[in-house]
Amino acid sequence: MPTEAKIQSAYRYCQRFARSHYENFPVASWLLPKKLRKPVAAIYTFARQADDIADEGNATAAERLQQLETFQQHLDAISDNQTLSEDPLWIALADSIQQFDLPVSLLEDLLRAFRQDVTKTRYADLIELLEYCQYSANPVGRLVLHLNGHPSDSQLYQSDCICSALQLINFFQDIKQDYLEKGRLYIPQDHLEKAFVNESQLLAADTRQLASALRTLFEYTQNLMQSGLPLGMSLSGRIGWEIRAMTLGGLQTLSLLMQQSDNQLLSRPRLSRWQHFSLLISACSKRYYRHRANIILQQTH
Repeated sequence: MPTEAKIQSAYRYCQRFARSHYENFPVASWLLPKKLRKPVAAIYTFARQADDIADEGNATAAERLQQLETFQQHLDAISDNQTLSEDPLWIALADSIQQFDLPVSLLEDLLRAFRQDVTKTRYADLIELLEYCQYSANPVGRLVLHLNGHPSDSQLYQSDCICSALQLINFFQDIKQDYLEKGRLYIPQDHLEKAFVNESQLLAADTRQLASALRTLFEYTQNLMQSGLPLGMSLSGRIGWEIRAMTLGGLQTLSLLMQQSDNQLLSRPRLSRWQHFSLLISACSKRYYRHRANIILQQTH
């Protein structure tokens, strides 16, 4: 059983790791209640390191899957109240799971997504893509809600909507990067076929032919975000502020994507510092949050 000093040292390691990867860490993570920052850092470290196994370096697919299987073995041990390693990641994660009674199955879902990243690079339709989001994105939101207490079924559903939408928005922003650097394509194949676009045309400078496929996906994603908007209204305190800020950030980014001209849909719009600040201010109040969300939605109607 790790000592308290060793547990706190493990958390400090995770927090340093999270800070060193700030560009991927939740935009408004400093808004989190202080008691949640350590477990969130532990969860982030787990997810980031597993994701790097799936994506980074020159390992073969078999080697990546074996390393991810080692992560699964650590989770199995934690479920049995055991530890297989003195690695600070597993010490901190085990403590977080025990303290907050976190469902280990959600962490296993993330591993399932990372394994899928190794073996699957194309998605036949939106149903397949959303199933991937169910494992790659939705567990993160559910874990945060479980850290905060006992979420209702409606809160879990709304969180899934937001997380899946945020994942899709990330795909829309990274079409070039995913295709060229990772050989992955997250635009459903049936959408491309309907738009008469094959992969040789995917990165064409003029995206007007691709536009019909992406516009349909943009609208679907916006509806998904709208279904999740009530979550920010149901949560109070700093966790509510965090969720509202993340939701508005995703909604605004999607709005910028939707406002691009049909021949420039592969450019990556970014929120300005002023927009980030303005969204954070809007997120501090439920009333401002609802008002700002409505304004953003009106920009694309």
